[in-house]
Amino acid sequence: MRLALAAMFAGALAPCAWADPPPEVMKIVREADIKWVTSPLYPGLSNAVIQGDPRAPGLYIQRNRFSPGTFSFPHFHPETRYIAVLKGTWWVGYGPKWDRDATTPLPAGSFVVHHPNQIHYDGAKDEEVILQITGVGPSAMILVEESGQPKK
Repeated sequence: MRLALAAMFAGALAPCAWADPPPEVMKIVREADIKWVTSPLYPGLSNAVIQGDPRAPGLYIQRNRFSPGTFSFPHFHPETRYIAVLKGTWWVGYGPKWDRDATTPLPAGSFVVHHPNQIHYDGAKDEEVILQITGVGPSAMILVEESGQPKK
């Protein structure tokens, strides 16, 4: 009897071929489906749009991946951005003067709100960093001079 129950239980746990729910029920994006695009401005930075379009009105979700040693220049965004650190330690600084040593470490699992029009810079020091950013577009990244004025 025990052997029969064990065999029945093992069969119930055998791998099954699952079908994805229809797209009208839910959109599924697996990591293998994510298409990373290298930034033309920052070698070592790439991003992938997961949902929406950051350049258009409406909700967007994107991921940014920083290679070790990659930092952005001081900049701001016109919209509020909600950021989850998915991998690595992300280093953040603020103000128009770039100073890698004046950054704060945020390990994986951290959450940050970038308020609109506030100058900041960020990146990765010794390890790869992956962020997930959510916002309502249209989005932009406005680089600034050390004076705090937008670059022309």
